[in-house]
Amino acid sequence: MERKIINVTGKRQVTIPLKFYERLSFGKEVECFLTEDSIVLRPLSHSDDRFTMEILKDLVSQGLSGDELLSAFTEQRANIKKAVSLLIDETDEIADGKRKGANTKDIFGEE
Repeated sequence: MERKIINVTGKRQVTIPLKFYERLSFGKEVECFLTEDSIVLRPLSHSDDRFTMEILKDLVSQGLSGDELLSAFTEQRANIKKAVSLLIDETDEIADGKRKGANTKDIFGEE
């Protein structure tokens, strides 16, 4: 594991060392996680990118093209981001004990 001490500015900003930035292929956004005693920064995973081809295939099969395709694609991607965000929020609430999670009976019934 490599270690480097970096400064925190008065605005709480840090600079990721170039070597780390390049090795992990950071872009313009990062994910930030708070653990019990650490802050973890990692390259933002664009998990919605895996849906890109499926969204495009579906919209093209509906006969969309040009500006209409672009508009529908933008809307679908936004919907996926909202859905993923809601799932993450729900999971966090279940993990924190603020919400009850579903069990197999809730999902499949008694059988």
